[in-house]
Amino acid sequence: MKEAAGEANMTVITIVLIAIVLAVGTIIVRNLMNNTNNSSACSACGGAWRGGKCYQGNTTTIIDYSSCMGDATNN
Repeated sequence: MKEAAGEANMTVITIVLIAIVLAVGTIIVRNLMNNTNNSSACSACGGAWRGGKCYQGNTTTIIDYSSCMGDATNN
């Protein structure tokens, strides 16, 4: 009986670990997808995506790329 309880505990631990890995993986993939979408929209507006911001070419001027979000997602 103790052996069966031990196997049940290991099954529960395995399921919990799989759920944790899935949750962390989902967060990482979602972050990467959002970053890629923003970078693509910035490029569609003629900007350069650096450090989480959209800059006008090689300058330090930050540009608004929100108007290009539709262009980047509809390709």
